Amino acid sequence: MSKNAEMSSDRDVLKRSKRWVVKVGSALLTDDGRGLDHNAIGRWVDQLVLLKQQGIEVVLVSSGAIAEGMTRLGWDSRPAQVYRLQAAAAVGQMGLVQVYEANFQRHQTQTAQVLLTHEDLSDRKRYLNARGTLCTLLELGVVPVVNENDTVITDEIKFGDNDTLAALVANLVEAEVVVLLTDQLGLFTADPRSNSDAKLISSAKADNPMIAEVAGDGGALGRGGMATKVRAAKLAARSGAVTVIASGRVDDVLLKISRAEEVGTLILPSSSPVAARKQWLAGHLQVKGKIVVDAGAVVAMTEGGKSLLPAGVKSVEGNFSRGEMVLIVDERGGEVARGLVNYNAKDSRSIVGLPSSQIEKAIGYVNEDELVHRDNLALG
Repeated sequence: MSKNAEMSSDRDVLKRSKRWVVKVGSALLTDDGRGLDHNAIGRWVDQLVLLKQQGIEVVLVSSGAIAEGMTRLGWDSRPAQVYRLQAAAAVGQMGLVQVYEANFQRHQTQTAQVLLTHEDLSDRKRYLNARGTLCTLLELGVVPVVNENDTVITDEIKFGDNDTLAALVANLVEAEVVVLLTDQLGLFTADPRSNSDAKLISSAKADNPMIAEVAGDGGALGRGGMATKVRAAKLAARSGAVTVIASGRVDDVLLKISRAEEVGTLILPSSSPVAARKQWLAGHLQVKGKIVVDAGAVVAMTEGGKSLLPAGVKSVEGNFSRGEMVLIVDERGGEVARGLVNYNAKDSRSIVGLPSSQIEKAIGYVNEDELVHRDNLALG
């Protein structure tokens, strides 16, 4: 196979994909510090809506709140103090959301603002809550506009850049594609601003050490340069997503990416999405409990790709909280799967063997119909 044919084959995943996370950087949104670029935002929204019409679900991760706040407050340089960054974010978030809302409304498309902190994605209960909200929004045809909750961040919980946030959101919603839009054409073999011999890297594996070696630093407005984008691509690859680093100033860049055109740099995971997510689920957390299931549940999960419902459960062992990892075994003790559980141990015991329609009657509330959703299962 020729090199060009191989690159084309690598990009075919972009044409087949159905769920994207698209991140737009501060320099693009704020026209290099001169206020929000309404025309540019309008063009990206037009493309996002066209992607939706093609059947692609989209989560938008948007930088720009702090940069917009700085512009509104008349600040020329990014402050070092966290409380001043928080104040800028609070001011800027208003303008940022208004512009997105107005542009999506031109297409009769609903949007939702979702502000996240690192704790939301490291705490297992909050992880499931955030995942449930985002997945429900996507099912409803709503475009979530996600940003770090800069108004309440501290040094201990901030993501540090929205590239990392985009990769974590991709894991959260099992996106197949992460697009990181920047003011550069992609990842180069050297800094193209100072080296005329620098060449654009069309594609590379996430575990290729070369891509980290050639990544540079960020600009004045954003925290994320190429180095953070490469780290984000590696993080996204751990859950099986491909990443495209491309220039947001290329005409119809998102549509070109969806057609698998040679735009930007494609960074590929080293294993398949299924294998990558299984590895993440199986190795990410300690097992906190055990759920014994009947033969019908085993068949439903292993052969039918189904979730684990309370009706198929025989017994529950251990003391675990919602969102923690449990081992799922058959009645002989053989491992069937591992997964993130939707109910704590006490409530799980109360709904053993019940149809999902009786969960609320048994414990007084319903988180989900499933005890462990199939998207949070790693088969043994």
